[in-house]
Amino acid sequence: MQTQERSIPIEKNAVMNLQPAPDPARIFEIGFGFLPAKVLLTAVKLEVFTVLGDRAMTGEELRQVLELHPRGIYDFLDTLVALGFLGRDGNGMEGRYHNTETTALFLDKQQPSYVGGILEMSNDRLFKFWNDLEPALKTGKPQNETKYDQKPIFDLLYEDSARLEQFINAMSGISRGNFQAFAEKFDFSPYKTLCDVGGASGLLTRLVAQQHSHLQCTTFDLPQVEPIARKSIERDGLSDRIQIVSGDFFEDALPKADVITMGMILHDWNLDNKKHLIRLAYEALPENGAFVAIENLIDDQRRQNAFGLMMSLNMLIEFGDAFDFTGADFWSWCQEAGFRRYEVIHLAGPCSAAIAYK
Repeated sequence: MQTQERSIPIEKNAVMNLQPAPDPARIFEIGFGFLPAKVLLTAVKLEVFTVLGDRAMTGEELRQVLELHPRGIYDFLDTLVALGFLGRDGNGMEGRYHNTETTALFLDKQQPSYVGGILEMSNDRLFKFWNDLEPALKTGKPQNETKYDQKPIFDLLYEDSARLEQFINAMSGISRGNFQAFAEKFDFSPYKTLCDVGGASGLLTRLVAQQHSHLQCTTFDLPQVEPIARKSIERDGLSDRIQIVSGDFFEDALPKADVITMGMILHDWNLDNKKHLIRLAYEALPENGAFVAIENLIDDQRRQNAFGLMMSLNMLIEFGDAFDFTGADFWSWCQEAGFRRYEVIHLAGPCSAAIAYK
């Protein structure tokens, strides 16, 4: 016996009701994002992860070492557990807190892989300055120390060698992964020499020299930075491979080299200064030489790299007319200078190397 199937009409509204309803969760996640940020930044400032090291401690033991009030200690530590920055064996007052694999590697000051320096600076400076994003957007002016008639941060740094070294080490922590990726991914085989402009501690040249034994490198920065770079280069046993040249790239020509690199340099400046630095790089390169800008490149459609876009807002807050940029922006400026070819190599996270060839 054959049965006849009968279709049942589905109303349009019924189909629409199968779609998930709009959810405000993402709005709240971002809107209250300052809460977990401040918990982590405070933990870094208090050196929670360094105190723990490779040990496990009770909340009370940590409270006494950190000299904190009893009221907030368990809320604070358990928030770090819930956020995934600490582990805990057991519960209650007997529970013992310990670093995760990630925090032990990157947030313990005793480790060479420590990246917390930039977080310390974020806690001490950027957190409060970002509260003035609205006036920055309305005025286009910096919202840093200068707003309060204080000296700009770089003036203060260059007056104090110890503070300058601390700042450079903080920036090295956030740049190490990107510079290491560049040393591994870029084809250095056609080249014999490299100059890193704004080289600070010489981190990029050190990583590249360790990876490519045929290269001779130069790190170029202001005279105040030279002792810091020299100490790092000597510690790594690379004094015969890396030369230190002091100068000011707004007053001096760049050292000649087959490859010119600038790691997180171009975004510090306005358009005229960006173009000036690109012209200097072009003049310092031979035919077929490569100019490399390592930056949190914003995607050309400006839809995806939220970190790069927020770093551009950070440049507004720090300097006013400085800004981050897309690969297409970079290539248009390089074409003006005379470069003939361009490519982008993704490095790590939101960071890429924009490369222009002479």
